[in-house]
Amino acid sequence: MALVLFEVKDQIGWITLNHDAKRNALSIELLTDFLQGLKSLREEKARVIIIRANEGQKVWSSGFFIDELPRDGSDPLAYDNPLQKVIRAIQSTPVPVICMAEGSIWGGACNIAFVCDMVIGTRDTCLAITPAKIGVPYNTSGILQFIDIIGAHIVKEMFFTAEPITADKALALGIINHLVDAGDLENFTIRLANKIIANSPLSIQVIKEQLNILGNALPMTPQTFEHIDMLRRIAGTSNDYLEGIKAFYERRKPGFVGE
Repeated sequence: MALVLFEVKDQIGWITLNHDAKRNALSIELLTDFLQGLKSLREEKARVIIIRANEGQKVWSSGFFIDELPRDGSDPLAYDNPLQKVIRAIQSTPVPVICMAEGSIWGGACNIAFVCDMVIGTRDTCLAITPAKIGVPYNTSGILQFIDIIGAHIVKEMFFTAEPITADKALALGIINHLVDAGDLENFTIRLANKIIANSPLSIQVIKEQLNILGNALPMTPQTFEHIDMLRRIAGTSNDYLEGIKAFYERRKPGFVGE
């Protein structure tokens, strides 16, 4: 059985966590399959990627597969750990990645949800950062990502208590973009993806990389500034940029090609 399913449909790439029996625990095998799926969707030119669990699951992911935590004192979330590779792969994916969060999200799976570009949830969605429950020291990059999104005080509460936060609180904190009825979750997420697809793929790619760079640029070096400036020049001199302006004046839908 494939632990992760992936396909492209109408320019939307779908990654489905498919290990219901283990509540989609983040095993090495599942994370390796996830990376392969993400690579495949990029090669197939998906314009938006949606990560989901199978419909109706109460747990989106239960987090890191505890059976595979090292027992020899080595770092459980080292730089080359598959979970860290997945997180970096999502961040570096040039198209928007949406977490369609039906059910609860636990532990390291929160890190995956947090680094997605958007999160769509239901009233049953909740999130809990749980390493303190099993004595796991969390990696620095993950903590920085949490702080960047929700701030130090909330991160401390989530880490220290290991208690889940509700969907309403996650919405108020900006972790979740939209809360919708469970029955409309997929259709809502598809509609959102199609709004993205209607826009310039190159512009979105450049803006996503700019946001990633600026989020990590403390302090900003001259090289970083020049990198961002170069990215803006790429978009500003593109055919899509000219097409977007032309279509605006001609009051028609632009024909973006990503160049």
